[in-house]
Amino acid sequence: MSDKNTSTDVIDSALRDGPASLAGLVSYQAGAVVSRQVLAKKTGTVTVFAFDAGQGLSEHTAPFDALIHMLEGQADITISKKISRVKEGEVILLPAGQPHAVSSTKKFKMLLIMIRS
Repeated sequence: MSDKNTSTDVIDSALRDGPASLAGLVSYQAGAVVSRQVLAKKTGTVTVFAFDAGQGLSEHTAPFDALIHMLEGQADITISKKISRVKEGEVILLPAGQPHAVSSTKKFKMLLIMIRS
């Protein structure tokens, strides 16, 4: 598992031209986690991720609530030692201050919405 992040771009201005596929905003890259920020404001961020097979995010905490929406595939989301398998189309809340991690043996894409206030 890796925490390697290969690219982060704020692209909210590109979305002002019309609709876009969230999953289409990031591409899988061998052995990596790729992310693109869709929106970055003082009150929160919206980021799309593409995880290659075997990649993930190691356990960590965040001071803010976050919501994961699975766009493609599925992943195991661990929150305070409880593992939930989140499938395409499903969402899960990552409560502020609780340790969480993301892992999978297959490729997946997810949307992360971080709320700061």
